[in-house]
Amino acid sequence: MSDNPLLEPWTGPFEAPPFDRIAPGHFRPAFDVALSEARAEIDAVAVNPDAPTFANTIEALERSGAALDRVAKVFFTLAGADTSDEIEAIEREIAPKLARHRSDTYLNEALFRRVDALKAQAAGLGLTAEQARVLDRYHLDFVRAGAGAEPEAKARLAAIGERLATLSAAFGQNVLADEKAWTLWLDDGDLDGLPDFTVASAARLAAAHGEPGRYLVTLARSSVEPFLQFSARRDLREAAFRAWAARGENGGATDNRAIAAETIRLRAERARLLGYESHAHYRLADTMARTPQAALDLLESVWAPGVAAAEREAEALAAIAAGEGGNFQVAPWDWRYLSEKRRKAEFDFDESAVKPYLQLDRVIEAAFHAASRLFGLSFSERSDLALPHPDARAWTVSRDGAPIALFVGDYYARPSKHSGAWMSNIRGQDRLDGPRLPIVLNVMNFAKGGEGEAALLSFDDARTLFHEFGHALHGMLSDVTYPAVSGTRVPGDFVEFPSQLYEHWLEQPELLRRFAVHYQTGEPMPEALIDKLVRARRFNQGFATVEYTASALVDLALHLEPRPDDLDVVAFERAELQRIGMPDGIAMRHRTPHFQHVFSGGYSAAYYSYLWSEVLDADGFEAFAEAGDLFDPEVARRLHDFVYSAGGSRDFEEAYRAFRGRPPSPDALFRKRGLAQASA
Repeated sequence: MSDNPLLEPWTGPFEAPPFDRIAPGHFRPAFDVALSEARAEIDAVAVNPDAPTFANTIEALERSGAALDRVAKVFFTLAGADTSDEIEAIEREIAPKLARHRSDTYLNEALFRRVDALKAQAAGLGLTAEQARVLDRYHLDFVRAGAGAEPEAKARLAAIGERLATLSAAFGQNVLADEKAWTLWLDDGDLDGLPDFTVASAARLAAAHGEPGRYLVTLARSSVEPFLQFSARRDLREAAFRAWAARGENGGATDNRAIAAETIRLRAERARLLGYESHAHYRLADTMARTPQAALDLLESVWAPGVAAAEREAEALAAIAAGEGGNFQVAPWDWRYLSEKRRKAEFDFDESAVKPYLQLDRVIEAAFHAASRLFGLSFSERSDLALPHPDARAWTVSRDGAPIALFVGDYYARPSKHSGAWMSNIRGQDRLDGPRLPIVLNVMNFAKGGEGEAALLSFDDARTLFHEFGHALHGMLSDVTYPAVSGTRVPGDFVEFPSQLYEHWLEQPELLRRFAVHYQTGEPMPEALIDKLVRARRFNQGFATVEYTASALVDLALHLEPRPDDLDVVAFERAELQRIGMPDGIAMRHRTPHFQHVFSGGYSAAYYSYLWSEVLDADGFEAFAEAGDLFDPEVARRLHDFVYSAGGSRDFEEAYRAFRGRPPSPDALFRKRGLAQASA
């Protein structure tokens, strides 16, 4: 193994992985070695003859598995952003092994006895507040994994964990396969309504697929959404939308319906073994919401106002269609197209007029600028590092002249990258054995510009960039001692708060005036266009509320089933949408067969989290408005100290109150979305 770069010390800047020397063939042997080392380190803690102490048990567990953590983070970085047949095969093989390793750790009775003994005597151990949180976290993780259960139950829990890991890997790979398999080829006569930048993007995709002179639309969101928004060809919009909606539901080897059904059944069985009524009850017990009913109450509070707003929007869209001679009921493949026409008519605002002013590089600069003003950060791009892909870029992040993190951005869509956008750590922050600086990655799926041309973003794209950079800041500003509470290791309904909060700075005229400049002329976005953009920000909020909330309600309903045997997930989805009164012209944002948040991500029974966090972000941003300064130093200091740098080191409700001075008010959510509260 001496020539395997995954197992060598990494001695370059930030001790970053040498991606240029890592090949897929290195991963299997590296995982074998790293898993063996991790197992030995954990077993040594379990059989330690000395009485348990925080140092010889909790800190020893925190130090264990360092090599495995390094290998896994490099591997899953590539599996998500630059996968291949070989990497996918390794992922299918390693996912259940990693699940087995986790089960062997958290179902180890001798290890749990040590943790349980420490928990019982915690008050007398002289722990710091952070150490007490870490001990609580470990004890809770052991209990929630099934420690203390009967041997037969433990064996079944371990088997379920392995199978769920296998299903999760297959689900995500199937969605990617369906996205790669579908293409919509266009010729000159098929371009009606498409703005120049969309045509240029489609031409570049066609050329990359060996068809210069033609145009191509794919199921990458950066390709299909602009097509649905601007194409005047209703027949082609329908074809594209139906393919987009049918990912994971096309029959054959990539069909996810049986995978989703088995996943839900196994999650429910695991919850029963652990003493919970349903997977939703199990999942939400370790969140801010605490119970499914609390999450449902929030979702239902916006559902009726959202539907009412969407119905008013649908009437306006139908009038536009009729005015153009369209004799049809507004369908999901019409909504984006007709909404764009309505926005232009009501606000004199054309999304295609905004995009030339939103260059990727300048939006990145805007995100960096806001972080500089809020938190005193500076960003210096560097070209001396081997990165996960040639398109990726890296910056040293510093404060007061000292580096605090390495930030990597991988912004462009490609066939080898899973859809969506995310933040992950290549290395997390901690101070357990001295300062360890984080390496944080943002992954997007934006359309690449032509040779020598700027990549242009829609306003939603730019918002996504700010959102993921908010997650990145949560990782980069982390300032804790223990890995268990570092960065984004917080409940899902809190983790979206720092990211959604950061989105607010994008739509501030102060930033737009400075960074929204035309990609050809360099002229700043006209004040009149900025005014229209800001006024139109609540536009189409009925649609946005309904498509999101429907997905969250279906997710919860699926996971509230106590015994979901013989489940037809598509029939269940259809029945649930009928029950809640889903408007005909709107589809779920994520249908069940391709709902990767839920089936190959960490959001099972927890897609509601975005709305829960939106209560926090809407209320939290108003603190800056109340201070009269978007970058008020005192508000920013509290935000830094109690949210971005604190990780999971304190109670999250207390953290929010320390930042805001009071609990969050849900009224801010309705103001942000422009919805009338149902009780009003």
